[in-house]
Amino acid sequence: MNSPSLPSLLPTFAKIGLLSFGGPAAQIALMHRVLVDEKRWLSEETFLRALSFCMLLPGPEAMQLATYAGWRLRGIRGGLMAGLLFVLPGALVILALGLLYLRYGTLPLVSAAFMGIKASVAVIVVEALLRVGRRALKSDRARAIALIAFAALVLLKLPFPLVIVAAAIFGALRIDGTTAPPPATRAALGPTFLHLALGIALWLAPIGLAALAGSGFLTALGLFFGKLALVSFGGAYALLTYMTQSLVETHGWVTTGQMIDALGLAETTPGPLILVTAFVALLAGASQGGVPMALAAFAMALWATFVPSFLWIFAFAPHIEALTSRPRLRAALDGISAAVVGVIGALALWFTLHVLFATVGEFRIGPVTLPRVSGLNLPALAILILSGWLLLVRHLGLGWVLFIAAVAGVMAGLALPAGAPPL
Repeated sequence: MNSPSLPSLLPTFAKIGLLSFGGPAAQIALMHRVLVDEKRWLSEETFLRALSFCMLLPGPEAMQLATYAGWRLRGIRGGLMAGLLFVLPGALVILALGLLYLRYGTLPLVSAAFMGIKASVAVIVVEALLRVGRRALKSDRARAIALIAFAALVLLKLPFPLVIVAAAIFGALRIDGTTAPPPATRAALGPTFLHLALGIALWLAPIGLAALAGSGFLTALGLFFGKLALVSFGGAYALLTYMTQSLVETHGWVTTGQMIDALGLAETTPGPLILVTAFVALLAGASQGGVPMALAAFAMALWATFVPSFLWIFAFAPHIEALTSRPRLRAALDGISAAVVGVIGALALWFTLHVLFATVGEFRIGPVTLPRVSGLNLPALAILILSGWLLLVRHLGLGWVLFIAAVAGVMAGLALPAGAPPL
């Protein structure tokens, strides 16, 4: 594997951050394409081990994977650079769109552009599913785990953490045939405890300052999103019900309609989907004290949500090699790696259905849940087919594909007759 310099990380992780549309499946696919296939900075095995490890942590696994990749390549400075570049582009876009939303409400042409981007992202996700599946599923047992994980998430609606834990247990008990690597040198525990102590102090400092300043709203907001960061297994979708109940019903900071708009914006902007927390914090702050409080709430939510992810990686990443040198733990991560393919498949299906259809519901047949769709979005279907041809047949760069898809979405939006529902 190549050993890049710290300055050379900047354009690469900036590109990943700017193009990381479509949620964790697409973001993981993008990182795999850039870091493993194009740059060859990480091996396939290292990438999958790190991804399996990040799946076990609370918080956005794609952002943690980027942070781990930067740490692996250039230590803490590389990890900080990679993690920040993954989050900040989307955060700045969310901030700009949030301020526009406060001033004008929904923006039809912006929504149309994002519709085009989402259609192209669906192709990226499917491409990643095929590529990662080919490399990660090398045995019948691994393929069975992937299929079971997919069915458990899509048909049985089992919780994401339960599926991952079950795959780890099954892998530890049943998967064999992997050659154990030489025993890795055990990392010292002293730096781990030091990173944890410093990280927790930094994480809680703004909340403490808000409390000392007498801002009950900012204190409550920071504590809420800090608690959310500790229980955010399964990503933004798994937390949406809890967030909606707490923010709308318990605190009354935002409305249900604003929560739906927030998730829609987070889905169609670069960066992790958990950036939805920053958008709703912006709206909540505006309701409490106008734009100044909105900006303070936005910053508080970002800090409380994402600092723990840096903390987990810097504290525990040095121990991954030692852990994966143990045969049973290595086999457990093999099980998770196989299940990850099923997880990406489930996300790909969910994402594609929501791109192509106006309404996506479900109905049950005994214990099985099946999707019920209606209202095919013909412009989205056309852009999806165009994106597939450009990406898979013509092998055009991701940036150009996303740009062409966004322009096609705007053109479709302009072509709508007056009074027609938005795309």
